[in-house]
Amino acid sequence: MGKDNVKANNAVVNALKKSNMTAIGAVLVLMIIIASVASPYFLDIYNLQALIRDLAFIGMIGIAQSLLLLIGELDLSVGKIASLCGILSGIMMVNKGWNPWLSVLIGLALGLLFGCINGLIITQLRLNSMVATIGMQGVYGGINLVLTKGKAITGVPEDIYFLGKGNVGVIPTPFIFCIIVLILVLFMVKKTKTGRYIYAIGNSREAAKILGIKVNKIRIMIYSLVGLISSLAGLLYVARLGSAQTAVGENWPMNSIASSVIGGVSLTGGIGNPAGALIGAAIISIIQNMIVLFGVNVYWQSAVSGVVVVIAISFSSISEIMRERKQRKIKLS
Repeated sequence: MGKDNVKANNAVVNALKKSNMTAIGAVLVLMIIIASVASPYFLDIYNLQALIRDLAFIGMIGIAQSLLLLIGELDLSVGKIASLCGILSGIMMVNKGWNPWLSVLIGLALGLLFGCINGLIITQLRLNSMVATIGMQGVYGGINLVLTKGKAITGVPEDIYFLGKGNVGVIPTPFIFCIIVLILVLFMVKKTKTGRYIYAIGNSREAAKILGIKVNKIRIMIYSLVGLISSLAGLLYVARLGSAQTAVGENWPMNSIASSVIGGVSLTGGIGNPAGALIGAAIISIIQNMIVLFGVNVYWQSAVSGVVVVIAISFSSISEIMRERKQRKIKLS
């Protein structure tokens, strides 16, 4: 009987995950239809390329943030890590005259380091991830301002422009990187022991420790990976703008959490799929694109993102309640 109940519970959870992904996909299709009908310019090739290019950055950060949400944590410093890595690489390229590709590689390594620092601080000092990363957001942002004095670093070599401005066929290059990131993350989550450990930690950190999982090691690894992906997004954005700016990534923490939650990743950990974060990012990108097409002040984008976060969290909570009720019914039966 016990095994039957466990199987039944797992079946319900898997069914709910599938139904959530289906529902999210349906919402995305509906959004595309509404946008296409509402604006004749939405399906214009240039608008779609701009939309997909924007989606790539929100998508990458959303995929990264979803990994942390799966273990029941988050990182609010992702935007500042992205901008700091872009600025440091910009300084190497422009001020120091270093090889641009070497500067990009060093920028990626620095992102990995900054993420690792976040993980070490949180795990070793036993700090709440939200509080700790708010603090680190201030640290990285402060370093940005010290290095640049609030001014953009211009004159980035054109050698790397293709990474941010280019296309592969009709597909923007940043989106290619986003898909590569998604494939690698999905492989890790679905096909490796580390992926199983991530879900185990998200479901119960204490139980994971009892099972012999090196919880803190996994947590530090995930923070490091998030830092790496954040730096990749930041460097691609530098290539897109042709300059390194402190304002890059300002809204990425909020948008990444929103896209993950919209995509069905639970805020409490252990449930969700990083692919859902990309779908959620697509929904957010379409909303922002529609704001531009309708001529609404761009400053409303932050307000809209905030509303989307609140709504997404509300639906997430409702889904959690419904999931718990269904599991209780199965146990009682």
